[in-house]
Amino acid sequence: MALALRYAARTNIGLGSKSRNEDSAYAGPELLVLCDGMGGHAAGDVASSLVVGELVHLDGESHGADDALDILEHALEEANNRLADVMEVYPDSDGMGTTCIAMLRVDSKLAVANIGDSRAYLLRGGRLTQITTDHSFVQKLLDEGRISQEEAQHHPQRSLVTRVFTGRPEDHPDLSLRELREGDRVLLCSDGLTDYVSTEVVTEILAEPGRTPGQVADALVHTALRASTRDNVSVIVADAVSPGEGTSKPQVVGAASERRGTRPLSHLSPAEKAAALSREAAGTSEIAEAPLLAEEQSRPWVRWLRLVGVGVALAAVLVAGGWAAWTWSQQQYFVGEQDGRVTIYRGISQDLGPVRLSTAEEQTDVLVEDLPDYYQERVQDTLSADGRAGADRVVADLRALTPAACVPTVLLPDGTTATQIPDDMDTTTADSLPDAGGAPGSGSPVDDLLRESLDLGTGALAGPGGTTSGVTPTGAEDDARPTATVVWPEGCP
Repeated sequence: MALALRYAARTNIGLGSKSRNEDSAYAGPELLVLCDGMGGHAAGDVASSLVVGELVHLDGESHGADDALDILEHALEEANNRLADVMEVYPDSDGMGTTCIAMLRVDSKLAVANIGDSRAYLLRGGRLTQITTDHSFVQKLLDEGRISQEEAQHHPQRSLVTRVFTGRPEDHPDLSLRELREGDRVLLCSDGLTDYVSTEVVTEILAEPGRTPGQVADALVHTALRASTRDNVSVIVADAVSPGEGTSKPQVVGAASERRGTRPLSHLSPAEKAAALSREAAGTSEIAEAPLLAEEQSRPWVRWLRLVGVGVALAAVLVAGGWAAWTWSQQQYFVGEQDGRVTIYRGISQDLGPVRLSTAEEQTDVLVEDLPDYYQERVQDTLSADGRAGADRVVADLRALTPAACVPTVLLPDGTTATQIPDDMDTTTADSLPDAGGAPGSGSPVDDLLRESLDLGTGALAGPGGTTSGVTPTGAEDDARPTATVVWPEGCP
């Protein structure tokens, strides 16, 4: 059965420290794409808009259901290769990356690809199902059963991703083919929504009857802002409807929509859309060659003066641009390694010949060798940050991954505390010290009052924690072992 899509795309920069929108989204009759760029000074907005631009040509082309997944996979591979090409030509963009969710509709089939922690959901019959799997550190903890879903919602490392498009050959998305039914509602969203708004609230907004995709998308973004989202938040909402009832005009939001030209995207062919968005992402544009005036042809000195003027103007622009670029670079921050320690740098991680474009601003006490192998590589490759405050947050996240951050508090039977678990004691665990204080063996004031009034003392009749007054049962010295209560810091495995 043939279907159509009625869709809407929305985005907002959020309430955090980001000065630009690094998300990009495209919604068309046969293609839905959402990308969340990352890289701080390394141009996450370029990465997201470039990938969107490389996929737009799929919208409007004729595809079969049997080869839809192969076509989508190949297009994403080409987009990832394009990232590598841009980083090779523009060293300042080295280290950029982007998540991506792409859906290619062929009749009632939906080819789905995803990489990173942006998500796609399907609402069918009032039930919301997440149809993508996050490629993140927190998802790994969930898969291993080390944390619960509720803990994952507020985990301090929930923004750490394990797989995104970075231009490397090993960056492969997950692929699936799904059946689309009339009445289905699909949501694509960045983590600026899911990190701040619960799944229950998202379900309630999506399932509210009578709302159009545009109204639902607006409500989701406004809810994220009311929840004080610190990240860019972008959503695409699409309904599966009968042919002829769908949307026909493409919608582009976020970094990919910030175009220099004035020609509407809807007036371009699919090939023109792809080329225009790709040029915009790479920071280039087509410049028409200026016509040569007749008097310039007959007067060589006019042309010579014109060339000299252009040369002087170009030199001035280069000097001004170089100074502006240097000033901008010294307002950037990233986290790297120095002498085996995690270090905050000011500047950008590339050098210009013999000129260093960064300086170490603070060498922390976090040893790189104490981090998990994956994050050792990330630090050695440098982690970009949004300002000094963002760099401090990255260091705090890395510190939480070291063994030193997981030192327990051990409550001993005599009421004192230690940080080492005694070998000669049994142990039990508690969520907090107040919980540990109420562990078996600690008498409450009511228990003490009853013992005193009944003259039970601290014998066997006195209940847990007591000992007989002056009498010790035979063998008790050998069988009884004192118990210590262990309290681990929050977030430790």
